[in-house]
Amino acid sequence: MLNLLRFRPDGGRERYLEYLNLAGPLVTRYGAEILYAGDGETPLAAESGQAWDAVALVRYPTQRAFADMIADPDYHSADPVRLSALAGAVLQPVRLTLSPRTPAAGRHAFDAGRMV
Repeated sequence: MLNLLRFRPDGGRERYLEYLNLAGPLVTRYGAEILYAGDGETPLAAESGQAWDAVALVRYPTQRAFADMIADPDYHSADPVRLSALAGAVLQPVRLTLSPRTPAAGRHAFDAGRMV
């Protein structure tokens, strides 16, 4: 899942860190893995309004695992903190279809089975 995050200017980043402390155990419980998280920089090519404060890529074992996580009562208590932190967000499911060139094999490897 690609997460594009825009924080509220009144302490949104700090509140999002609070949310991560609450949601972290849930991510682990449902078998998810944060593959990448970083701050957004000035876009090189984007329409107006498409700059993001932070970007994260999270791998869930299945779409069902994500659905189960957000249905969990513990998530329901963490979600208001997330919502209070964000001025905008995109949660974009993506599927790994092409990995970087594998040097040993000299060809591309495919894995269409996992939701990222």
